[in-house]
Amino acid sequence: MSERRYDPTHGEWVTFATHRQDRTYKPSAAACPLCPTRPGHEPTEIPREHFDVAVFDNRFPSLSTDPPEPEIAGTDLVPVEPAYGHCEVVVFTEDHDATLADVGVARVHLLVETWARRVADLARDPRVRYVLPFENKGEAVGVTLHHPHGQIYAYPDVPPRPARELAAGRRHHDATGRCVFCDVVAAEAGGPREVVAGDHFVAGVPPWARFPYEVDVWAREHVPSLPETSTAARADLARVLARVLAGYDRFFGFSTSYLLGIHAAPTDGHDRDVSHLHLEICPPHRGGGKLKYLAGSETFGGAFLTDVAPELAAQRLREACADVEVPA
Repeated sequence: MSERRYDPTHGEWVTFATHRQDRTYKPSAAACPLCPTRPGHEPTEIPREHFDVAVFDNRFPSLSTDPPEPEIAGTDLVPVEPAYGHCEVVVFTEDHDATLADVGVARVHLLVETWARRVADLARDPRVRYVLPFENKGEAVGVTLHHPHGQIYAYPDVPPRPARELAAGRRHHDATGRCVFCDVVAAEAGGPREVVAGDHFVAGVPPWARFPYEVDVWAREHVPSLPETSTAARADLARVLARVLAGYDRFFGFSTSYLLGIHAAPTDGHDRDVSHLHLEICPPHRGGGKLKYLAGSETFGGAFLTDVAPELAAQRLREACADVEVPA
């Protein structure tokens, strides 16, 4: 089964991809499908002995460019449609035990350039409305493959969270004539919640942080998407991102689990005036070996509760990021 069913009670589509139950689950390093193919060994997903960044279609995709017909018929109340889209895997190092925090600025820069190229390419599909690069890192967020990698999903519509963000941005723009994220950058840059400052990007703990040590990375200037940034801006993003991730590891004292995603404009050319490129990084850790779980209030109320003040979190992360050595 690979289909989308519409939830009329929330106005959202839900994707069912039952074949993903059979995907590879926590293989050993010797059996890792994301490592390079070694001479005399079984081929992996990457048919080369050495590589810098590899991008390929997910073997167990949630969305597909050739999805099967739905297994049930939709109704006027609950429409059902094939789960069209793209799901790509992005492997950014051949080192099975590396992380994005320790591969160095040059490799992070190569990843940023790869994101930009893949977003531009996927956006050319007329059936795609939104492209989302992301990384799920660490067992604390449910990762099933240890080898460092990210993913890129291309959706046939704007997913719920970006859609709500765009709607909020539209309301702010209608009321003020300004982009809400431009106002956020003006308010946060150089302030007590700033964590890392670059020439083109600034990272900070947002005053509304949903996770105790969430960090958002905002473009200083209004730019709707990553492919539209300059070469200098993408290099700066790599430096800022590498320092934030290394700072997490310094602060927590271990390799930090996190969710990282990139929000940008829809691919159809709409809402560019309220779409402002930014990244969100959400570690589940709240200190002392404790994890932040999405419990009743978050799951059923959509109301996040956090027990670390953003100002204190920013101070701690700012000190860690300033103190850490980031490989070139």
